[in-house]
Amino acid sequence: MKHRYLPMTEADRKEMLEAIGIQSVDELFADIPERVRFKGEYNIKKAKPETALFRELSILAGKNKDLKTNVSFLGAGVYDHYIPAIVDHVISRSEFYTAYTPYQPEISQGELQAIFEFQTMICELTGMDVANSSMYDGGTALAEAALLAANQTKKKKVLVSQTVHPETREVLKTYAKGQNIEVEEIPHHQGITNIDALKNMMSGEIGGVMIQYPNFFGQIEPLSSIEEIVHQEKAMLIVSSNPLALGVLAPPGKFGADIVTGDVQPFGIPLSFGGPTCGYFAVKKQLMRKIPGRLVGQTVDEEGKRGFVLTLQAREQHIRRDKATSNICSNQALNALAASVAMAALGKKGVKEMAYQNIQKANYAKNFLLGKGFEIPFQGPIFNEFVVKLKQPVSFVNKRLMEKGIIGGYDLGRDYPELENHMLVAVTELRTKEEIDFFVKELEEWQ
Repeated sequence: MKHRYLPMTEADRKEMLEAIGIQSVDELFADIPERVRFKGEYNIKKAKPETALFRELSILAGKNKDLKTNVSFLGAGVYDHYIPAIVDHVISRSEFYTAYTPYQPEISQGELQAIFEFQTMICELTGMDVANSSMYDGGTALAEAALLAANQTKKKKVLVSQTVHPETREVLKTYAKGQNIEVEEIPHHQGITNIDALKNMMSGEIGGVMIQYPNFFGQIEPLSSIEEIVHQEKAMLIVSSNPLALGVLAPPGKFGADIVTGDVQPFGIPLSFGGPTCGYFAVKKQLMRKIPGRLVGQTVDEEGKRGFVLTLQAREQHIRRDKATSNICSNQALNALAASVAMAALGKKGVKEMAYQNIQKANYAKNFLLGKGFEIPFQGPIFNEFVVKLKQPVSFVNKRLMEKGIIGGYDLGRDYPELENHMLVAVTELRTKEEIDFFVKELEEWQ
């Protein structure tokens, strides 16, 4: 064989063609008209020997900026957090990384229990009654929540705060368009949802209101005030929440949230150029039969031993579109397992301490910048992100920072024209005082 990584030999090819009764591969495409077939050459490089190709790809990979040699202050939805060593050890076991849909509980108890534990920990963090076995990511989870709210309330209009992640709002609009759901954005004021605007926008036509907590700017939204406004009009309160922040913040469930979604990337999932991650979806008990995706329940077998099974949903949920409450057809079981292992390794005290350090270090950086004369436009409590105004374009400053081995913050001007030259800075528990001081010193060069 010329290419050792291609498992098919000429004999294999001939045997397969004979089995289906044709003479050549071209016959497989006989139904495609000649006039639409591509006749030219693809604009790709010529094939190289394996050793030369490996060398070229290694050089390309070496140009990537990683967190082993760079210090990151970039968050905006994906964060540089501590990952306990045991996480990789567990998820590298083949019985987990090869597992798929556990429809046969008699041979899937390990996978089912892992999912059950994930659901349990999400409920404890969010203060909700029921959580599913995971979603694709936080963005699609929030979009699914909008669909659930619209279907449950029979109201085809939802409100979403402009302090929700910009990319998540775009995902929401894409989902909503296919279901003929109208999406309207609530403006922000001083970095949090504009309460007066929300009051004016609320009506009996609204099925759900979506808030991020902490929000995209790192600010803590006043959920208590928002909940009262939302429920007065019999709409659903939907909260997208960073689960790590819930280690210290009061959970959305305590504020009367109907649905809580988010992304568990802060627990045991590396940045990996932005994905894959793992969303979660938690609801009040009365919505448990409407929840998208899979649910794992605890039961006992005929001998009275504890066991786990998929529950509360017909299998049509996953294989028949017209009967499904949602068309999510898979989940992020391996990443959910990573999050579960990380949460279990940290424990309640560890999660709280980790969250506390995010608050302390972010506030240290924020106050240090204030002391150096930088403008911090949004006041109020923050979690691990805050906004700083620069006198130079953020893209320019970030290039200069990269030359010093620093991955700078997010350029808010990309999504908020009124916040041109504003940087969203993330400071997690991994940032040291020396790294923060160096970051501020370098920013001063362009102040």
